Amino acid sequence: MVNLQKKSIGSLFIKHIENNEIVNETSFLIDLADYFRNKSKQNTISITELIELLQKDNYYSNVFRKCILANFKNLEFRKTLSDTGILDNTNFFGELKKRIFAKLIPEQPDKNSFQYVLNQVLYSSRDYDWISKIPNEEWLTLINHLQLPSIYDSKKLNSEILLAMHILSQRMGGLALQPDILKLVPEYNNLESPFIAYDKELSELVKQLETQKTTHLPFNTIDKKQLDIIASQCFDYIETAYENSSKFGISFKVNQNLLTIKQQLTRIKELTEYLFIKDETDKQEKTILFYQKLVLYNSRKNNIRELFNDGLYNITYEITSHTAKTGEHYITNNKSEYFKMLYSASFGGFIVAFLCIFKLAFSKMEMSDFGYAFAYSMNYASGFILIYLVGATLATKQPAMTATTIARTLEENLNIRNKKNKVTQYQSFALLFSKLFRSQFIAFVGNVIIAFPVALFLIWSIYHFFDYDMAVAKAPKLLNDLSPIKSAAIFHAGIAGIFLFLSGIIAGNVANNNKFNNFYYRIAEHPKLKLLLGENKTKKISNWLEKKWPGVISNLFFGFCLGTTGSIGVFLGLDLDIRHITFASGNFAIGLFGAGYQVELSVVIWSIIGVFLIGLVNFLVSFGLSLFIAIKSREIPYYEIRYMSLAIWDKFKKNPISFFIPVDKTV
Repeated sequence: MVNLQKKSIGSLFIKHIENNEIVNETSFLIDLADYFRNKSKQNTISITELIELLQKDNYYSNVFRKCILANFKNLEFRKTLSDTGILDNTNFFGELKKRIFAKLIPEQPDKNSFQYVLNQVLYSSRDYDWISKIPNEEWLTLINHLQLPSIYDSKKLNSEILLAMHILSQRMGGLALQPDILKLVPEYNNLESPFIAYDKELSELVKQLETQKTTHLPFNTIDKKQLDIIASQCFDYIETAYENSSKFGISFKVNQNLLTIKQQLTRIKELTEYLFIKDETDKQEKTILFYQKLVLYNSRKNNIRELFNDGLYNITYEITSHTAKTGEHYITNNKSEYFKMLYSASFGGFIVAFLCIFKLAFSKMEMSDFGYAFAYSMNYASGFILIYLVGATLATKQPAMTATTIARTLEENLNIRNKKNKVTQYQSFALLFSKLFRSQFIAFVGNVIIAFPVALFLIWSIYHFFDYDMAVAKAPKLLNDLSPIKSAAIFHAGIAGIFLFLSGIIAGNVANNNKFNNFYYRIAEHPKLKLLLGENKTKKISNWLEKKWPGVISNLFFGFCLGTTGSIGVFLGLDLDIRHITFASGNFAIGLFGAGYQVELSVVIWSIIGVFLIGLVNFLVSFGLSLFIAIKSREIPYYEIRYMSLAIWDKFKKNPISFFIPVDKTV
């Protein structure tokens, strides 16, 4: 396309006019929109240049008016009104796939539809931004000069608005009466659905317009007030469903349905406003608003960020609520809890030492890549599940669980406004963070100081009793893999951190889905289980599953992620693997033994540094991702993190030792 940024409006007309007519109206509008789109890069946007040209030259005015009328005559508006910008896929990932595809290859509707014109002329997702900045006074001047009809002068357009409202109402009512939606609003079990009442009122409104043979009604009427009241009741219905999701759980599908209902209700309410008019000026203003809204609907229809913000909010809130409750057990508040954490972390390190030996044994066997992946995965998963069930602690599992507790505290601090000193506002948050940090610190210590000697003892025992040095062949690789300068240990530690984060999400998602599907209640009331095991034992099984099952699945998932990464890397030809601080400590011991302790001092130093950095990266990646999604789920502004960080720094300066050991009851 010709660069029009340095062209004038006049040259643009000359380019497209032949024999006193614009040859291709759509092409002309595309160039005209592009002209102002380039202008919109400036601070202000105005169509004064176009208006002045038309006012000076009737020839251009007549040609431009014909172009506008030719482009908008007999166009179909209904689909733009009822479909564009509204979710049409109850599957979140299906909707995501559709939007990504539409970004690459935009959907092109029929040429007789208004959306086709929008897609061709205002194709950019940012077009609404500059169009909405053009003052209404300029639009009114342009419309009056060209004597363009308002939306109230077209009975066809009016009928399409009414049809779109009717279609949206029918769709909305059908979704609202779905069993999974009704489950979230037991308060309405004995009440008429407000959506049914809303559809009845809309039907009465349509009949009234048809009877009076008009396209609009007076603004201050009982009909409008009644519609507004019922619409607010519908919104209350949706909010009640969202609020009850913490009690009953919520699925991706139900969340998508609720969002769709809300979007449809909002759209109907917006369309309803066009049917009630104050005066003639109101007609013109609402005509401008009508077309601006259509541009907005079209420009946002494939917005992926909006889909994530809306589509994941309630799901992530429920998921992180579960991990927040679980995370409370990972934070030590006093010396007694501190040393209990040391003990449980030591027990976790003890179990991991055995897992290091088992993995080394599996690596000695002749298997396919799939065999290695499965064996390693079962080794990791069984070990992690055992650690979880016996109450031991794997240090890096903490961040994925405790990050949400931090976000919840931050959310509470937001309700305590202190405009004079925002840092003081987060003192309680800084106190919580110091407790979390020292809890993580002592968990690292417990894991590492036990995993190393136990792994060393186990590999020595195998050599002593079976006269077999299982580590000798693997020693160089085990030591090299710990070095942050000779291997991709830091990158691999980051991969492990991502899996740690995902395992926390999996735990919350399993808990949320089970709650939504009444899984534990169904187990407790299972007739065959009660008959076979008795009511008390069945109830105990249900209670155990409610407390432990999400954690079991989370650790199973985490184990398989760690076990398969290396094989996937081999298959793809990429340097993919995982590094975990506790396993790194055990592998360091095995590597030293396999090398007969004959290693250079620099190797030992870099290995120790590597173990430390692996743990740090495990923590930072897992905690950072978990904190991000927790803050996102609670819609906490990101700029508040600045004040949170300053509060933590202030506390550290005043009492740094409290970040490592509990020095008294207050810290």
